[in-house]
Amino acid sequence: MWPWGHLAFGYVWYSVWSRTTTREPPTEVSTLAVVLGTQFPDLVDKPLAWVFGLLPSGRSLAHSVLTMALVVGVLYFLARKYRRTDLVTAFGIGYASHLVGDSLSALFDAEYGELAFLLYPLMYTDYGEEYGFLYRLAQLDIGDFLGPQFLVVLAVVVLWIIDGAPGPGALGSLLKRAYDRLAGTSQSESEHGG
Repeated sequence: MWPWGHLAFGYVWYSVWSRTTTREPPTEVSTLAVVLGTQFPDLVDKPLAWVFGLLPSGRSLAHSVLTMALVVGVLYFLARKYRRTDLVTAFGIGYASHLVGDSLSALFDAEYGELAFLLYPLMYTDYGEEYGFLYRLAQLDIGDFLGPQFLVVLAVVVLWIIDGAPGPGALGSLLKRAYDRLAGTSQSESEHGG
């Protein structure tokens, strides 16, 4: 599944969960948590396998349900202090949807051995030679971009708009706060000669 497919799949899960439990669409900040959760396994595994050669596959460490349980558990423990477990729930739903999305073709094709990555490092599938990031990029086909996932993404964009298009406002606020902090730090360092 492509990144936008994971994003669309996870957003639908979270929107349904949010409307079922709170009777409200997703909030700005929780949407950002879902976005991060849907991309997290690939953001960890792909560079570590394809660029640095530290993992056996682009679906290994962060694609494991064991790692997911550990990461979400630690985040939940930390979030309780700030009473923001809702964000961990959103991240966890996004993360879980990524693993389900990556499992669908193996399930539909009844190739259950291909699901071994879900139990990494206890089990994993040797997918053969892993090539670098640029090799992978060169292998992309324009049909992959305009295939059925693209149509699903368009449908999910409509759902996102119906939900009030949450996320960009919170991202803008976070970036502005980060900029203000950096600008304030730079200004105070130059005032103090430092």
